[in-house]
Amino acid sequence: MVGIETEIKFAVDEQARLEARLLELGFRLETRRSFESNVLYDTADRSLRARRELVRIREYAGRTIVTHKRVPPGGVGEDRHKHRVETETEVADGAAIEGILRAAGLEAVFRYEKWRTEYGDGRGHCVVDETPIGVYAELEGEPEWIDSVAAALGVAQEARTTQSYGRLFEAWRERVGAAATDLTFAAVAAAVE
Repeated sequence: MVGIETEIKFAVDEQARLEARLLELGFRLETRRSFESNVLYDTADRSLRARRELVRIREYAGRTIVTHKRVPPGGVGEDRHKHRVETETEVADGAAIEGILRAAGLEAVFRYEKWRTEYGDGRGHCVVDETPIGVYAELEGEPEWIDSVAAALGVAQEARTTQSYGRLFEAWRERVGAAATDLTFAAVAAAVE
């Protein structure tokens, strides 16, 4: 599947209140809280990152999904929302895909984990991600829908971000002086002990 992904993220202070508000707004639970593991792949010289692209293997809710993301043609891909061309497919054998990526010259460069719960209202999605550095929500859909739902949730414009979890992790590391290199529960716990 190929499409343009448009989203924002925001930090969540009260997860139960956010999830209750989503239900009040007509969202339905689509995927119960499930552990998610992600591995990003790049070349040794990080040429994908330099081009603002990524290749990811995600294991989530019993599925393995391979994704390639890149900035849309002719644009940086961010205004008030993050925009990425996203190509992804579900695969039966994650280990085989990992082997293919390594054979093609890519290596695992960053790992991140979270517990994810997904909600949808038929027009877009809100996912609630419990990460090792805090709880975040993502709104994904058309820009007007994102802005409308964010306003209904009381999320001010200055509280929204277009940063990836990798960038949020880098900012967290700088803020707390942590030496962790991956955004995993074990690495973050070890870094703050």
